Amino acid sequence: MVPGRNGIKNRVESCAAPGTKACREKLRRDRLNDRFMELCSVMDPGKPPKTDKSAILSDATRLLNHLRLGAKKLKDSNEALKDAIKSLKAEKLELRDEKMRLKAEKERTEQMLKAISTTPQFMTQPAATTPHSASVAARIKTVPYPNYMPMGLWPWIPPASLDTSQDHVLRPPVA
Repeated sequence: MVPGRNGIKNRVESCAAPGTKACREKLRRDRLNDRFMELCSVMDPGKPPKTDKSAILSDATRLLNHLRLGAKKLKDSNEALKDAIKSLKAEKLELRDEKMRLKAEKERTEQMLKAISTTPQFMTQPAATTPHSASVAARIKTVPYPNYMPMGLWPWIPPASLDTSQDHVLRPPVA
């Protein structure tokens, strides 16, 4: 046997007669053996070729099953990625719509704020309110009880009503 191209061995032995059944059968077996060697060299390119045909076939079956499983996983992953792309595109469109809606709302709010902030000159701002002097005095004179809510000890009465010096003139005596 002489090595030929691609690592396949060429057989130079001749058959008994080139057209006989034995010669054809030998050529068929040689081609089959060459294909097994080729299969073995494709599966394990760095290792020496195996000669056991059943071992070569079992390794090829195992490798094919492994490759099919890997291809199935890749297809599933591809489908999952396509679904994720679709959902992300839909979410992107929703976010774009929401952004446009928020921009329009912001512009409306800014226009309303401009309309409110430009008050006419004839309107005056309300004056700040000051507390009544009686309420200030009441806050100073109250004594809170620790067990109760803080509240004054006497009611919120204006100072003019608290003045008792003119009671005999303003109110009749009680019998």
